[in-house]
Amino acid sequence: MNLFTTIPAFLLAIAILVVVHEYGHYWVARRCGVRVLRFSLGFGKPFWSRRDAHGTEWSVAPIPLGGYVSMLDEREGPVPPELLNEAFNTKPVGQRIAVVLAGPIANLLLAVLLYAGLAMVGSSVRIPLLVTPTAGSMAALAGVNGGERILAIGGRETPGWGDVRWELLRQLAGRPDALSLSVDAGNGVRRELVLPVRGFGGPRLEGDVPAALGLVGVAPVLLTQIETIRPDSAAAQAGFRPGDRVMALDGVAVSDWSRFAEAVRARPGESMRVTVERDGVVLTLPVVPQRVERGGQVFGQLGLSPRPDPVALAASSEWFSLGPLDAVWAGARRTWDIGWFSLQMMGGMLTGDVSATNLSGPVAIADFAGQSARLGVASFVGFLALMSISLGVLNLLPVPVLDGGHIMYYLVECLRGRPISTQVMEIGQRVGLAAMATLMLVAFYNDIQRLLTG
Repeated sequence: MNLFTTIPAFLLAIAILVVVHEYGHYWVARRCGVRVLRFSLGFGKPFWSRRDAHGTEWSVAPIPLGGYVSMLDEREGPVPPELLNEAFNTKPVGQRIAVVLAGPIANLLLAVLLYAGLAMVGSSVRIPLLVTPTAGSMAALAGVNGGERILAIGGRETPGWGDVRWELLRQLAGRPDALSLSVDAGNGVRRELVLPVRGFGGPRLEGDVPAALGLVGVAPVLLTQIETIRPDSAAAQAGFRPGDRVMALDGVAVSDWSRFAEAVRARPGESMRVTVERDGVVLTLPVVPQRVERGGQVFGQLGLSPRPDPVALAASSEWFSLGPLDAVWAGARRTWDIGWFSLQMMGGMLTGDVSATNLSGPVAIADFAGQSARLGVASFVGFLALMSISLGVLNLLPVPVLDGGHIMYYLVECLRGRPISTQVMEIGQRVGLAAMATLMLVAFYNDIQRLLTG
């Protein structure tokens, strides 16, 4: 984990998401005539603040892990009689629901705009071209042939491999018996196939889903030259540098990256000598592959990624972008899909169909933020959109202490014709805090396990 990019990227992401979320609450509250006392980015005693003409104090506090909007409310303290009409608790229940709902909605709208922006800018996507599937695989049973390109899954167009993976995950989460698959053999003729996927779900969604179904893409041609090195990896500690060309492993010439990678995976924790060429100079670097345990398997890892052949990469990729209206629609659909998929995964954790090890805490999220920032602006924007959806969906859950819990109280008030008692709300708060604390402990445990196992 590179702290010089991880910490700033994480704090920037938190600041953006919190400001958008809380501004949603603030904007609707003001329009409902609620007096907002403070809009704070961060917790603790503010080190900067100013008060606007409406009496709202805008502040920045030193603990940068959230924020809040404080409104005039009789439950929080005495309210002067002349200001009662501006107190949150005196507003009609419909307005209170709107104010609370505005925060999560703001996060979801942010995700729509970010995804729309990425779609309009466009990106180079890897063409989903298939190799001949393994005999007996689901793809083989469906009649997939080598050399065919995936056009759509379940009626959704899939211009790149990322879209193929996402559509498979999204649709398989619903436990269908079969999926429709549209392919093109390269002659412009579209074939409609049926993938028999009954029983495919649960833990099997956590791995390489396309490969598990037999949908394996034509691999890009990889050079033996190093493209990137993970900062905290065994390769970084051994002195490897981007641009090094791997020539030999323990004296045996290396002409194919995949075989080099296989040899490294087979020797976790074993010392090896890698010969590289750097700026015309031949060097031999001793290195010990990091021992990684994942999915019940143990393998070696150096933390290197190779440089693809630029000619082959250009031939296997194409540029994909959308116009403004199509981009907004695509952003809205992707936000909905990811939000619904998140709820399905949460439900799967409760039923045991999905492992709780998939739950990530702040350490992992910070690491993801840093990694995405190092990969470029587009990658960081995509990460920000995903986190904004997660924050919006999480806050809509009917758990006391979350926005969804308050909405639940107000809906019950609509049915009963009177507010829930303070005693019941206090009990709910304790239950909600206990539930959130349990989730955080599990998430922290998962983070620590990931750090220890690499």
